[in-house]
Amino acid sequence: MMKYMKSQSAMEYLMTYGWAILIIAVVLGVLFQLGVFGGANLAPKATPGSCEVQRTAAGTSLEGMCQGELPQDVAEIRQSSASGVNFPYSSTLSFPSTGTASMWIYLDSGPTSGCWDVLSSGHYGSSGWDFILNAPAQLYFEVWDPTANSRETVYFPAVATNTWEFVAGTFVIGSPGVISYTNGVQSQTATLDSYAPSQNAIVLGATGTNPQCGTAPPFQVANIQLYNTTLSTAEVQALYQEGIGGAPVRPQNIVGWWPLNSNANDYSGNSNDGQIVSIGYSSSWSSGYSAP
Repeated sequence: MMKYMKSQSAMEYLMTYGWAILIIAVVLGVLFQLGVFGGANLAPKATPGSCEVQRTAAGTSLEGMCQGELPQDVAEIRQSSASGVNFPYSSTLSFPSTGTASMWIYLDSGPTSGCWDVLSSGHYGSSGWDFILNAPAQLYFEVWDPTANSRETVYFPAVATNTWEFVAGTFVIGSPGVISYTNGVQSQTATLDSYAPSQNAIVLGATGTNPQCGTAPPFQVANIQLYNTTLSTAEVQALYQEGIGGAPVRPQNIVGWWPLNSNANDYSGNSNDGQIVSIGYSSSWSSGYSAP
């Protein structure tokens, strides 16, 4: 009799609360699918402007950096000829024969025609390097080669819209030349016989210095890093694995580091702060981002 009463009580409990338990389970499943419990949303956020950095006395490392924390804000470049950031020329940003540029980028949409400057250091056809976006969504990295009287160009796979991707370009005179990387994976290489360093401001997003290109389509960008050396494949992969909030992998060679977390300050210790022409900042950027 006692056993029967216990079984009956259990059945009554399930009848009373079963639907509620089922609903809770379904809601939790939906939230999990939406990524609410993913690492990207649970990771700590770096408050705007919180990454104050200074070099150590030996100059081989940085102190006070935000390592791996997700930004609260990222920069938004709008489709306007008066949009973007200028990083004024300095000798530290003018690479003589070797360099690396990397960034996290999110395209709202690709251009429908023409080519578009994303990040540019020089005059088209004379000096420097740049990231160019061709319609519909073909991004490439190019470096001026005076000996060949041309730009040595390496392409990335077609850039997906509404998704954060990590892109990097490295170059050195001789071997291995110019290399493009997407999400830490090598894409293409090209021979570089010589290089003409730029003595112009580095331009993010605006019309820039390429007369054949117009203004960039709407995109978001974070964590631009410039090095005065060619990062190895392993170092580029390590930089990608750090994620969108990653710190420099070679502090002794970082010459420009712009997290773009609410400002255009340079956190490399070289005081190469950006001059904002017109950009926005987005705190709702994490859609489309998956931690490596």
